[in-house]
Amino acid sequence: MDSVLRAAAMYLALMVLFKIAGRRSLAELTTFDFVLLMIIGEATQQALLGDDFSLTNSIVVIVTLIAIDVGLSLLKQRSQWVSQLIDGGPTIVVENGKVLHKRLRHARLIEADIMEAARSSQGIETLDQIKFAILERNGKISVIAQEPS
Repeated sequence: MDSVLRAAAMYLALMVLFKIAGRRSLAELTTFDFVLLMIIGEATQQALLGDDFSLTNSIVVIVTLIAIDVGLSLLKQRSQWVSQLIDGGPTIVVENGKVLHKRLRHARLIEADIMEAARSSQGIETLDQIKFAILERNGKISVIAQEPS
């Protein structure tokens, strides 16, 4: 039972910490982010298993984590509030060529991140060519180009 409680506590703690840390897709991880995730993984493993490194304990921890994940997925399907709490929602960070600086700061993005997404997805070269730039729930930035005049 100790392993189940440890797994549930770690799952909850990591969900809260990553929610606070903000959105970033795995495809956009920097080297620093990757190293940080590796260190977090090792620290989490030690906290989950404690002194019991048996196969049985490992399986119990893995089953618990998967059960919590499936349970939250089912809750998200049934409740828009839970879905919004866990995954958040899309955030418009550029509107009609104007950067919404407060939202950009809150998302911990810089203008260069927006322009990189605009160039790679739409071939856009300047901010005024962007109708909307949206930070999606998965951490990716979607860009909608202005209509040509």
